[in-house]
Amino acid sequence: MLTTEENELLTRVGPGTPCGELLRRYWQPVAAASELAERPMKRVRLLGEDLVLFRDAQGGYGLLGEHCSHRGTSLYYGFLEDGGLRCPYHGWLYDATGACIEQPFEPAQSLMRHTLRHPAYPVQKLAGMLFAYLGPPEKQPLLPRWDVLARTDGQREMEIRPLECNWLQAEENTPDFVHTYYLHGHNMTVRGIGGAEYFYRPFVRYGFRPFEWGLLKFWTYGGAEPESGWGHPLIFPNMQRALEGRGHAMHWRVPEDDTHTRIYVCSFVPNDTGQTEPQPEFPSIQIFGPMRQADGEYEMTTFPSQDHMAWETEGPIFDRTAEHLGASDLGIGMFREMLLQQIRTVQAGGEPIALIRDPEQNDIVPVIVREKGLPADAERSVMWVSPDMVPDPEASIR
Repeated sequence: MLTTEENELLTRVGPGTPCGELLRRYWQPVAAASELAERPMKRVRLLGEDLVLFRDAQGGYGLLGEHCSHRGTSLYYGFLEDGGLRCPYHGWLYDATGACIEQPFEPAQSLMRHTLRHPAYPVQKLAGMLFAYLGPPEKQPLLPRWDVLARTDGQREMEIRPLECNWLQAEENTPDFVHTYYLHGHNMTVRGIGGAEYFYRPFVRYGFRPFEWGLLKFWTYGGAEPESGWGHPLIFPNMQRALEGRGHAMHWRVPEDDTHTRIYVCSFVPNDTGQTEPQPEFPSIQIFGPMRQADGEYEMTTFPSQDHMAWETEGPIFDRTAEHLGASDLGIGMFREMLLQQIRTVQAGGEPIALIRDPEQNDIVPVIVREKGLPADAERSVMWVSPDMVPDPEASIR
């Protein structure tokens, strides 16, 4: 379990908080570009800040603090002009860098507009997604061109889902190796839904190892079809890489604030030829509402609804002082230690892991998804768990 102080350290994400300052060192998804196709302005909340995302007439993007630096009126109701936003109250005009380039009704000799800087953050578009960087300008890394975002030999799909709890509850699900047996396999089976067989296999052992992007998983299944493999990584600090159906997927768990998260999923399905094909400006996208039904219950027939039930019913911010971790939670403990270590690194003025600064390494960034067998050094480099008991899927269901 964590102490109250440690739990606060890992879950609070607003400006000036240790974890918030760490997460601000990474580019975070802020919207799908298609969300600005009809109306070129959108309110967003990101890392505890209220912001306005906009697209200008030239196709560029900006992200400004929502409340005007003059009297606090919302810029969301303002006017797009000259690549920036004009406040609807008194007409102050801000460009995408946060400079106030016009202050109507102020004396011409006033120096205020030359010194004022409104909150503003850079935005980049990649694969139909808009990413924002909220960290120190002098520390800004390259926007990673993950393979699911940069490949052109197939087609992309996107999903956006709201999550009504703290981001860490979703991210800790990635190094939780064994939850799939009951949360997904058992749930699908008792409801007569096919496709759960993969998760209904006995574990011989499973383990974890840090790598350059975060944390890798390793496994050996027993039973009639034994299998060993590795991959399905947690990408630091708030991502997951996986295989889903025929495609490759990246999940981002993006904190809106301490108790609300937005889940972005970009899936890429390669074609059979390996040849480049035209990429649409706006990939196919589904934007979902809350996972609960009208009666407040979770329907529990899909992986997302099962995941959201598990995460949201832990509470807005899970009280980790009340938990009882076991050996099967090894990966969660390793991730928490990694997160704490990187928070301390940033606090000490250092550079956290999993950033890209060399353009030559950023053409297409591949990440191991799933490999069969085990690497030669797995026995000595992986921290393994060998469970004593594995549930019997043929047992009666109560």
